[in-house]
Amino acid sequence: MDRWPSITYSEWRETCTALHLWCQIVGKYRLAHTPWVNHSWHATLYVTPRGLTTGPVPDEAVLATLSLDFCDDVLVAEAEGGARASFRLEPMSVAEFLDRTRKAILAVGGQPTIHGTPNEVADPVPFAEDHAERPYDADAVRRFHRALVSASRVFEQFRTSFLGKVSPVHLFWGSFDLAIIRFSGRQAPRHPGGVPNLPDTVSQEAYSHEVSSAGFWPGGAGADDATFYSYAYPAPEGFSDRKVAPADAWFDQTLGEFLLPYEAVRRSGDPGRTLLLFLESTYRAAADTGNWPRVDLECEQGRLCVPRKI
Repeated sequence: MDRWPSITYSEWRETCTALHLWCQIVGKYRLAHTPWVNHSWHATLYVTPRGLTTGPVPDEAVLATLSLDFCDDVLVAEAEGGARASFRLEPMSVAEFLDRTRKAILAVGGQPTIHGTPNEVADPVPFAEDHAERPYDADAVRRFHRALVSASRVFEQFRTSFLGKVSPVHLFWGSFDLAIIRFSGRQAPRHPGGVPNLPDTVSQEAYSHEVSSAGFWPGGAGADDATFYSYAYPAPEGFSDRKVAPADAWFDQTLGEFLLPYEAVRRSGDPGRTLLLFLESTYRAAADTGNWPRVDLECEQGRLCVPRKI
């Protein structure tokens, strides 16, 4: 199995756009039924060996889960007691996907209450009114999933070397990126907001404290192709001028982030090590220029079955 397959964005752009909107519907179900957790961590999706999942959702009288299974090309709704419903992932409109998802949730005893308009996309069309037929390239989706799995493994390894507050490795369905976020422990200036079709209060709560954030986009969002990114909020003076690794990485002045093409990682001799170098060096750029208390926040990378030295 190719753990870092080709996922050229232009070759599956329309399917990727459809998948993004489908993930918004699935994620909004979790958002609607889960009490708020700091930085919107209650709303995200998680990578699984088969696809993406909400994890357990406390929906009224049942505990439910929605999962996108990219191995069998199905959406699966499950609830306590063994209730299960599913439908096939195939070419369809966003409105049709919404209708089928609602029926699956109802079939397992849940309440399909969601906010009905996409977030963080330009010119959003309400899900129920989006009747344009969307393609579904199952092979491209499976390759994207393998890339998510591989990136997630490296992100999880990177997570182990930080003692401070750090996010889970999770997928934000609004911006459609896999992400991991480290915190300095200090409060940040109020975020200006302005994210398309996202309440400013959400952005301001998400960026309430200083962060060094890294992640992975499949394409779009200002990147022409699949790309790893890293940024700091607030961006310290000198952050953009720092030298980072590997040599294929650069600072994009328009986005205000360090970028590393997925293809550069994929084609390197050791993709996992190459990505880890990017994560570590861009974090250090943020922490050093931002005067983070690194000695109190960092530790050696975790090892199997070996407790951290104290």
